[in-house]
Amino acid sequence: MSFGLSVKNNSDTVVLDSEYARLCVIASGRYYPTEEHGLGSTTWFARAVTTVEPPLVFVRPDTVGAIASLCYMRLLGEPGHWSGFYVRAMSIHTAQPNGRYFVAAFAAQPVARFGMRLYAGNGQLLFDSGTPCAVFTRSFQNWAYSHSDRSETGAYRNYYTIPFHFPENEYLLINSFGMNLLSGDNVGRILSSGWDFPARRMLAITESFSNPYDFHLPAVFARMHH
Repeated sequence: MSFGLSVKNNSDTVVLDSEYARLCVIASGRYYPTEEHGLGSTTWFARAVTTVEPPLVFVRPDTVGAIASLCYMRLLGEPGHWSGFYVRAMSIHTAQPNGRYFVAAFAAQPVARFGMRLYAGNGQLLFDSGTPCAVFTRSFQNWAYSHSDRSETGAYRNYYTIPFHFPENEYLLINSFGMNLLSGDNVGRILSSGWDFPARRMLAITESFSNPYDFHLPAVFARMHH
């Protein structure tokens, strides 16, 4: 940038700049079962996200001695007023939806009663000391096919795995796991994320009637940076 404010950390990395928005945490908290006999979970944000584009929701299921799975994620609200999200456990054979979340957007919101705010030249609020930033930590898409089985409806389920050590402060971007993938029919492949805590591995589970095997969706992780 030619003028304005730029802040670097001890590693000489720019962490704040008056021309670019950071990924700001708008709200955080816990999600838990609210419906569907403990399978479904609706969470309302402490404050609505006011961006036009959909915000990013990151989740970290509670560590349990079983597999935690999440699917059917969808945002609640509308452009300019995103108010919450819904997610569901894959089946009664996996853990109920209990865990932590944060929702973030590439724009700050005027939250702090005192501190500092930074605006871009077009008036966009880039930073507010009441909205901490999120930092992307890793991503991977080198899933290994594990096995397949059949669902109660007769659809094929494919399981893909990768070793993972489940750090407590890393959250998975769940938006992409709420979208169906393409398949050979007009239904699509239902996608679930799985956290196999006993085996220390991440899972991706696809379900469809046409059963394509190819799978390369990235899993993206981030942590809150206070």
